[in-house]
Amino acid sequence: MSGVYAQFVETEVLPRVEAECNVRLTRDPDGRAATGCSSGAACAMIMAWYRPDLYGRVLSFSGTYVNQQWPYNPETPLGAWEFHKSIIPNSEPRPLRIWMAVADRDLCPDLMPDDAHDWVLANERMAHVLADKGYRYQFSFVRNAGHCDPAMRSQLMPQALEWLWRGYAAT
Repeated sequence: MSGVYAQFVETEVLPRVEAECNVRLTRDPDGRAATGCSSGAACAMIMAWYRPDLYGRVLSFSGTYVNQQWPYNPETPLGAWEFHKSIIPNSEPRPLRIWMAVADRDLCPDLMPDDAHDWVLANERMAHVLADKGYRYQFSFVRNAGHCDPAMRSQLMPQALEWLWRGYAAT
């Protein structure tokens, strides 16, 4: 729950990608997205939230916006659950465009005795707080699918990418 991972990607991973693949990546945050499934989706949101100067778009499948942070951080005692509990509601909106999907058979609270480990509830709460704060976001609730379901991703990826990049004009 910090910008540390985004900084690692920025200083270690992307320069290597540019060098080894002979490409030049944009430095415009509106032209950059972080994406992932499960903990990778929560990480994508963390990267964009803490470093909106680097990432302006988030693509999230089955995001674990739940309490599974380790080691414990007193600033965010419930880990990524804090996004919808307190961080987003108590912060000025960031310049982010966010696309999210969760499945009805995603991981549920029977794994842990508290609500802070319910993937479906966490994604629904994220959608509500994003709406309340006026974010540009899209939320898909997928029936008859599981956690990071490959069929869900295959079906939704085209529309997710179209929506995520709507309005972006490459220079």
